Parts: sequence; structure tokens; C-alpha cells
Amino acid sequence: MNMAPDLTAPPSLEVSGLAFAYPDGHQALFGVDLTVARGERLALLGPNGAGKTTLVLHLNGILDAGAGTVRVAGLPVEKRNLAEIRRRVGIVFQDPDDQLFMPTVREDVAFGPAAAGLRGPELADRVVRALERVGMAAYAARPPHHLSFGQRRRVAVATVLAMEPEILVLDEPSSNLDPASRRELADIVRSLDVTVLMVTHDLPYALELCPRAAVLSDGVIAADGTTQELLCDDALMRAHRLELPFGFDPRSVTVPVR
Repeated sequence: MNMAPDLTAPPSLEVSGLAFAYPDGHQALFGVDLTVARGERLALLGPNGAGKTTLVLHLNGILDAGAGTVRVAGLPVEKRNLAEIRRRVGIVFQDPDDQLFMPTVREDVAFGPAAAGLRGPELADRVVRALERVGMAAYAARPPHHLSFGQRRRVAVATVLAMEPEILVLDEPSSNLDPASRRELADIVRSLDVTVLMVTHDLPYALELCPRAAVLSDGVIAADGTTQELLCDDALMRAHRLELPFGFDPRSVTVPVR
């Protein structure tokens, strides 16, 4: 069962004044401010080149803030905290094959917790629980490359859940999924008791899963509000090159109560 946002705990994510330029001089972020409460599900929307990936790579210290601050559960993202922050922030990349490299599903899911020092029955239990949460426990002995794309994406989510993160970052989670796999993944995301940051171009999926959305455009947060309100703002959508699928009317969707 997913939890309601906890406004008494430190925010899962607090980004303040974040600016960043790549070594070639390309400025990707110009001062991003974004706070995500513990237990919230937020969709990060924006056109290609808006800076979404650059922002995500700051969340676990892969990139270093040029200016501004990033805090995860109150901890500044800096060298002394990186091991703890990387445990708390789980990133599921767009291509599951970037995350699955062991001979079996079980070994892939065990890899992170084992590297963090977990052993024996405790490790085995962690793996089983993570696979059960994504409906893949029956596939533990299978080689990942024998699975369908949708199944591999679910296993990639399990590899992150096995670390018991506070924040689950999903990078284009619905891309390349058939309708059934897309539905299965949505059901999984709704069932999780973690904070979710979903980076996506799939606006109906954002509306279905994330009560709140933020639009990142030209390296700044251009809008932040309920997902339905943002998707119904035709001028905002046009200004930031966000396209709804043909025939899809966000006004007609009854958004489920969290």
C-alpha cells in the first residue's frame, strides 16, 4: 500500500538553486528549485534537452552541483554522504539492460545488497521480497536475457527496491512497453511505499500515476502543480513542446485519489 506524503519528515528531495554547466561550456541547469515530500509521486516533464537527465544525475552524486544544493532526506549530496545517499536514491534507467548483467535474475537483484554487506538468509529474504513486489519471484532462476522487455524492466525495478531506497527515480518507465506491461508496471508503482520521481514524456502515464508534476524547461522549473492542471493548460503545453497523444483529453480523466 502506498503512503500519503509525510509532511513532518524531512523532504525526500530538496533541490535549491541548482545550476550546472558541462565541461564543454553547455549550461544545462540555471537554478532549479524543487521539493518532493516523503511519499509523494511527482512527474518531471519537459522536452528533450530540458535538463531532466542532468538533474537526475545530481540526485545521487554522479554529477556535482556547480552551484546550489541538493538534499536527500535532509542529507546534503556531498562526498561524505554518497554511500548513504546512493542507498536511498534508486534510479531505474530507461534501458533495463544497463542494469541487468548477472547470469540469473536472483543474482542481479542480490548484487546491490551483497555489495553493501548483506549475506545469508537476510540477503535471500531481501531478494525474494523485492521480486515479489514486482511480480517476478517465479523467474528468480531465469537468465535476464530470456525475459521479455517488460519483465526485464520489472526486474530492474526489483534490483533497486532490494536496496530499500527512500526515493525511486524512474527514467521513461513506460517506453517500449506493450499495453499489458505498461499496466502491470503502473500497478507496481502504485503499490510501493516509496517516494517516486518519474521522468517521462508519457503524459497520460504521468497523469495516471503522479498527482503532482513539474515542467523542467531550458534548465529551470517552468511550472509546478497538480498534473491534471498542468496538462489542461494548453498555452503551457505549447510553450514547452509537450504534446498530448491525439484524442487524449486530460479534462475527461478522473484522477484516482492517492
